This record gives sequence, structure tokens and C-alpha cells, in this order.
Amino acid sequence: MTDIEYLKKYYKGNIEDAYKELEKGLPVQYIVGEVDFYGNIFKVNKNVLIPRFETEQLIELTMEYISDKFNDKVDILDIGTGSGCIAITLKKNTNCNVDAVDISDKAIEVASYNARLNKVDINIFKSDMLNSIDKKYDVIISNPPYIGRDEDIQSIVERNEPHIALYADNDGLYYYEEILKNCKKNLKNNFIIAFEIGKSQGKKVRDIALRYLDNVDIYIKKDLNNLDRFVIITSKNH
Repeated sequence: MTDIEYLKKYYKGNIEDAYKELEKGLPVQYIVGEVDFYGNIFKVNKNVLIPRFETEQLIELTMEYISDKFNDKVDILDIGTGSGCIAITLKKNTNCNVDAVDISDKAIEVASYNARLNKVDINIFKSDMLNSIDKKYDVIISNPPYIGRDEDIQSIVERNEPHIALYADNDGLYYYEEILKNCKKNLKNNFIIAFEIGKSQGKKVRDIALRYLDNVDIYIKKDLNNLDRFVIITSKNH
């Protein structure tokens, strides 16, 4: 579907005004103010990333591992929730309790609105990664900022989407290391960690995980374009 077709189908205001915004280079999803993600509607604005299809795949993959590894209700933590699309979708499709955190107050407002919109009961609160979290979880999932500071990205993304949710130090690896070096205190004995990653980061994230975690299996999974896009880390012997 082209941007024009998307506007004609979903935009509820004056379509001529919408066309002008499109000509200025604003993403069509921000103009409409919502997206369809995993069959549900989510509000989006300039304070959160636009959910993408790859993140739907991250959720699918995570649910498969949850189904294989757990029989009972699971406790899930979504780090850097943004619009809340991961946390809310998992709550709607999995037998789970969900906590979702973000450092951005404005993102938390959007995620909270989306939780109400989708009629789910999840706990959304402010935390800088794991800093404010004491609880233990069966599943930690995150689509953190992973674009390196010097990396070229689409200009429409660079100009419009929140940089705090896009860029990370250490060639985009900073937040993976922050999570992996601090997560032991927040993991139950039997656990899953699920990440969305940049296409060149799979082996590097695996190496970081092996630096901080013992007795784990690590899987690098590809997206539908056959690019490395996900890292799944699971505890062994459970």
C-alpha cells in the first residue's frame, strides 16, 4: 500500500492537510496517528518509534520459545517499551503478567494509552533499563536502540523518529551490554531473553551474552529477508 492509499484508507481528518504533511516528509503513520500491529491498533506519535514488521516476528519467535519452555503463566519484562506494542501484544496472546519500562515519560504516556485502547492490564513504569527493577522474570524482551552513531539510515527515519529510541553508543551495542551485564538479578532460573538486533550484530551480541551469562543456549535468528535480526538466549537444563 502506498502512502497516499494509506492516508485515503485510514486518515480521519482533512485529507488535503494530510497530503501537505506528507509532502513535508512526515511519516504517514504519524500523520494518521495510529498503526495496525499484529492485528491491533496502536497510537503512535513523534515520541515513539513506528512499530515495524520485524518486531511482529520478534513477538512470534518469543511466543514459540515460551510455548516450548513453560507450562504455567510467565512473568515478562519489556525493556524500552515505546508504544507498548510488544508488551501489549504478548499480554493479548500469551498467558502472562507483563511489566513494561521506558526512560521516556512521553513514551510511557503513549504506551499507557495503548494499553487502555487494547483493554489489557499491564504494569507500565519509568526505568532506565534495569536500574529501577527488583523483580525476577521468566522472559526479558527488548527492541532497544541499536543503530550506531555513525551509521547511515533512511532520512525520513532520522528526521522524524525519536533519536533516543534509535541510536546507541559502542556501534549500537551499548544497550545489549547494559541489559546482559545487569540482568542476572532479574532472571528466574529458567528464562528466555529475546532481542531484536541490527543485521550485523548477531555474533557480537552473542559474544556479549557469553561474557556475562553462564550455562545458556544462544540462537541467532533471521528475518523474512534472510538477515540476522533476532537473538534468543535461553537457560540450559530446564
